[in-house]
Amino acid sequence: MAKLEHHRPSGLHHNPAYSHVVVASGARTIYISGQVSVDEEGRVVGPGDLAAQTTQVMTNLGSALKAAGATYSNIVKITTFVVGYKPELRPIIGKARGKFFEGMEPPASTLVGVTALAAPEWLIEIEAVAVVD
Repeated sequence: MAKLEHHRPSGLHHNPAYSHVVVASGARTIYISGQVSVDEEGRVVGPGDLAAQTTQVMTNLGSALKAAGATYSNIVKITTFVVGYKPELRPIIGKARGKFFEGMEPPASTLVGVTALAAPEWLIEIEAVAVVD
């Protein structure tokens, strides 16, 4: 069985929304491409609404995880790309994303502000690395 160790090193600020270090051993690694806010038919979900788009992105991420035999609890690292990032957007993203990690250790995480994504309607894209047995 995959063993995940979440570390909160001394000397680094503790934030309950993410883990600074996740060590995986005895595991198979899954790399998930950046997911965006589109439904199964490719239609944009939540145009102009960052919370709605984050929820759809995380839902899509769940579908990708399931296809690989994994769940949100198997994610060890996520990278979030946000168009026009400003600090006041972080709580919106955190609240929507946090629902998917409720009751579990959060993965290591990076948030990057970008000027644009591949389609002008997309406000957020999230890629992930997961590990399973």
